[in-house]
Amino acid sequence: MADVLLAVGTNKGLFLARRGSGGDWEFDPDPHFNAQAVYSVALDTRGPAPRILVGGVSSHWGPSVFHSDDLGRTWTEPASPAVRFPEDTGASLERVWQLHPSAAEPGVVYAGTEPAALFRSEDRGESFTLVRPLWEHPTRSRWAPGGGGEGLHTILTDVRDAAALTVAVSAAGVFRSADGGASWSPSNSGVSAVFLPDPDPEFGQCVHKISRDAADPERLYLQNHWGVYRSDDGGGSWTDIGDDLPTTFGFAVAAHPRRGDTAYLFPVNADSDRVPAGRRLRVFRTSDGGGSWEPLSAGLPDEDHYGVVLRDALCTDDADPAGVYFGTRNGEVYASADEGESWRQLAAHLPDVLCVRAAVVG
Repeated sequence: MADVLLAVGTNKGLFLARRGSGGDWEFDPDPHFNAQAVYSVALDTRGPAPRILVGGVSSHWGPSVFHSDDLGRTWTEPASPAVRFPEDTGASLERVWQLHPSAAEPGVVYAGTEPAALFRSEDRGESFTLVRPLWEHPTRSRWAPGGGGEGLHTILTDVRDAAALTVAVSAAGVFRSADGGASWSPSNSGVSAVFLPDPDPEFGQCVHKISRDAADPERLYLQNHWGVYRSDDGGGSWTDIGDDLPTTFGFAVAAHPRRGDTAYLFPVNADSDRVPAGRRLRVFRTSDGGGSWEPLSAGLPDEDHYGVVLRDALCTDDADPAGVYFGTRNGEVYASADEGESWRQLAAHLPDVLCVRAAVVG
C-alpha cells in the first residue's frame, strides 16, 4: 500500500497520522500548534518534497500560516504575516479558511479568508497578495455572513487553464473568473436560497462546499445549505441531484481523485438539527454523477451518533485504491482504504475536528 500522510486540523491543534506500506496507521497523539484552532491544511506534493501548509489561529497571537517541508518535524512561520489585508482595505484577518495549491501553476498557492477574500502566493505559500477585483466586487456590500462567519472557504483551479478560478463564499455563493482573477461573475443559476425572500437570487446562496469531478473538469458537485447540486458546465448552471438522499442539508462534499461521476457526502438532519442524517454515522457515495446515492457504513458505529462532519472534514487521498477520510465534531477520525467500502477508527476524543487532508507521500 502507498505511504499516506493524514493531517487533522482541530480546534486545539494539528494532529498527524501516517500509514506505511504495510497498511498500519500510526496516529501521533501530540498536537502541533497546541491550543490553536486549525481551520485549513493543504498537502502540497508538487515540489521535490511534500509541503504541509497550515492556517492556524491563536487566541493570543491571532491567525498565521505555517509550513513544513519535513512532514511536520519542523515548522516555519514567516517573519511578517503571510496573509495580511492592505491597510487601505480597513480589514483585518480573522482566519484562513482554505489553502489551495494551484492545479495549473507550480509554486502558486491560493488562500481563502475571513473576511471573505482571495489571496495569491507565488512562493508556495510563504507570502500572499490580495486579489483585489474580488475584494472590490460591486456586490460585496450585499454579502452576508453565514452562521460560521463570512468566509471564502472553497477554491478550485483548473489543470487545463491557469486563468480559470472558482470560489465559494458563505453566504454569497459561487463566483468565477476566466481571466486569472481580474474580473468575477456570480455563478449560482439553479442553486436555491430557501432562507431568502427571493429563493433564486443572482448571489447570496449559502454554498457550503464544491468539489471537481476527476474525469470531467466541467463537472462540479455542490453541497448547499439545503440542496445538493451538479454542474456540467464548470459552474455556469446547476442541477439538483439530491432526490435519493435522506436529507439534502450538509456541509462536506469530496470527489473521487480518479474515477469520474463519483463523489462523497455526509448528510446532516437539518440546519436546526445538526446531527448525522437519521443519527447514523454514514458517508453517502454516488457512482453515477448524483443519479443515485448509497450509504457506506461498514465498520462505522451502528448506534445513535451525534458527530457532524464540517465542510473541510471529509477528503480523499490520491492512492490507488483511493482512501477516504472524515473527522467529526466530537473528535473521532475514520479512514477507508478501499474507497469507502469499509472503515476503521483512527482516533477518538480529539478536540472538535475542523478539517482533514491526506496525500501519498512515499
